[in-house]
Order: sequence, then structure tokens, then C-alpha cells
Amino acid sequence: MEQTHTTHNGVAATPGAQRRVLVVEDDATIVDAISARLRAEGFLVQTALDGPAAVDAAEAWQPDLMVLDIMLPGFDGLEVCRRVQAARPVPVLMLTARDDETDMLVGLGVGADDYMTKPFSMRELAARVHVLLRRVERAALAAVTPRSGILRLGELEIDHAQRRVRVRADDVHLTPTEFDLLVCLANTPRAVLSREQLLAEVWDWADASGTRTVDSHIKALRRKIGAERIRTVHGVGYALETPAP
Repeated sequence: MEQTHTTHNGVAATPGAQRRVLVVEDDATIVDAISARLRAEGFLVQTALDGPAAVDAAEAWQPDLMVLDIMLPGFDGLEVCRRVQAARPVPVLMLTARDDETDMLVGLGVGADDYMTKPFSMRELAARVHVLLRRVERAALAAVTPRSGILRLGELEIDHAQRRVRVRADDVHLTPTEFDLLVCLANTPRAVLSREQLLAEVWDWADASGTRTVDSHIKALRRKIGAERIRTVHGVGYALETPAP
């Protein structure tokens, strides 16, 4: 496992500071390629080759983000994600060798924020890493300058200040990405937003190749707030359904 020295104090990096990325992947060729690209982008990089080493590295090094493969020796990336997220919320970009929607949904369910299917371009991976970190910065800013009030749409309640969601007064745990996606839909209830619009507004990503990411997050969100609350307009996008006035 490779370690990069830094004077990082263990808390989330502030804007402008060098960010720490933990790359967890058992293929040395892929590890080297990802690490080289991220270092070229200005990140500090540490690597782990199996599940137990990844959990230990995340605890000791306190990364700002993890690039995490699903298939790992020891225990898999899903278990790594569960254990790391239980200790400290960390944005996770999950990698999968299979274009398997079940893997993607399970990954999102245990706390991953985004996923990419192999093979992928290093340019796109670096862009996704930047996007995830910008979202963390926006969430931190919102925490100190929150929007006031609670948005109620029937039995769905969105608390912007606390970034909490309730359905029929029961708390619903959403990942940061799922919360941002729900808020984006809720800002214009009943209006249809295209996948490209959602990708641009929630992910800051304008490449249409990422629309599968939107679809998988929508499915994960439906499982948590109720499938009937998000309407699919085939060939266009999605709308948040609300009670008739």
C-alpha cells in the first residue's frame, strides 16, 4: 500500500487544500493508471489492494474521497463502503467490472455516491472525482448558510437546513447525492426534467454518457421514498409527483 505524506489534520479539506483520494483496486495496472491521473490533477493519493487494507487506510488516513472497486480480496467493496461510512461519511466513486444494475443499486444503497463501469476513461474518472468533491463543498456551505423552512409535498417533507427527508413523519436516510437529486426534482414539482438536465444540475456533468447514473440513482431514490412519487416520462426524464392542489 502506497502512502503519500501530508500535514492533513484529519478533518475534511477546505477549498484550495490538496485533497486526499484513497484508491482501492486489486489490479495493479488500473491502480497505477488511476493514481497517476489523480496526482496529475493535484490530488494526494494512497492505494489499497484488498478490503481489510482499505478499511484500515480509510481510518488512518481520513481521505476526502474513495475510488472503490466492488470486487476485492478479503471482503468486497460493498462491505468496505458499509464499514467506512459507518465510521465517517466519505464520498465514494464505485467501480464495477460488470454493467450490472443490481451491483449499482446495491452500491448506492450502502452509501456510494456515484459509479463507473469498466472500462472507463481516466478523463471521465477525474471529472467525476472533481464533481463529487464540489458537491461536498456545496453541502458544507449549505450547512452554515441553510435555506430556511421545510418543503412539504403531501406526505413528503424536505428539511433543507438539516438535509433531512421524512415520508409520513418517518425519517428516510438518503445519501448526499440522493438528497440533492430529490431537491432538484422538488424545486419544480410535477415538471419533467430531462436526464441531461438532472446530470448537469446535480452532478455538474454535461456528458450524456452519464445518464445511466441518473437512472440508477432515481431507482435507488424510489426505493426509499416510494416508487409512485417519481414519474418516468419515457424518452424524456423524470418528474416528482405531488398531491393535486
